[in-house]
Amino acid sequence: MIKLTSQKANLYSFFIFLFFFCSTSCDENDLVKPKSTSINKIMPLGASRVQGNRPEYESFRYELWKDLIDNDWTFDFIGTQTDEATYPIYNNLSFDLDHEGRGGWTSGQILDELINWLEQTGAPDIVLFSSPGGNDALQNLPYNQAISNINAIIDILQANNPTVKIIIEQLAPGRSDIMTPQLSSFFNQLQQDIPGIASNQTDSLSQVLVVDMLSGFGDNLLADEVHYNELGADFIAAQYYTVLTTVLDQ
Repeated sequence: MIKLTSQKANLYSFFIFLFFFCSTSCDENDLVKPKSTSINKIMPLGASRVQGNRPEYESFRYELWKDLIDNDWTFDFIGTQTDEATYPIYNNLSFDLDHEGRGGWTSGQILDELINWLEQTGAPDIVLFSSPGGNDALQNLPYNQAISNINAIIDILQANNPTVKIIIEQLAPGRSDIMTPQLSSFFNQLQQDIPGIASNQTDSLSQVLVVDMLSGFGDNLLADEVHYNELGADFIAAQYYTVLTTVLDQ
């Protein structure tokens, strides 16, 4: 019979407790994932438009993943979050469920947690910065603070990986009946300022690229006041894919 020292017995008991605790209590999103070693590590970053909530509304991630698969790109979506929805098998492959989207989160909340997320995921090669400031607008938060937060988020991403490519949205609008004068003013100013942010934040190593989600977007692409239906998700994915092909490594 093997005898355990007191210290080893205590460690053994701790790990047994941890195993059973996580088996019954830990959410899948609380577990630390192994860091990706793939080329083209892509982090979809944002709020509910990244997260999705099937079947009520869609994320663009599945449609973008299919576009990348169809064109034989090597890539890996990364993020501390795991999509809990069910997606069809495509080309005999299972959808990559990893992302960094949290429904309802503002730019300030994302900024506060970003360093922690990056420590867990490792450095992304490409970041899809979805609907920056969108929830700030919906929650009537100060515009200047949202712009400051967006710049600070980009600063953190570039400090984490000096060669990161960031694709930032000129975000698609909400449904026309919710676009009050106040919300429209915030939204329109953001559309004007995003290209300047991208230009100012681009340096010799790190590109910040704008993707236009506004042109051609309409109410028919929304499942509710702000979230995409399947057509909308496909539209957004196509816009992302066009820009992604200019920065993906072969």
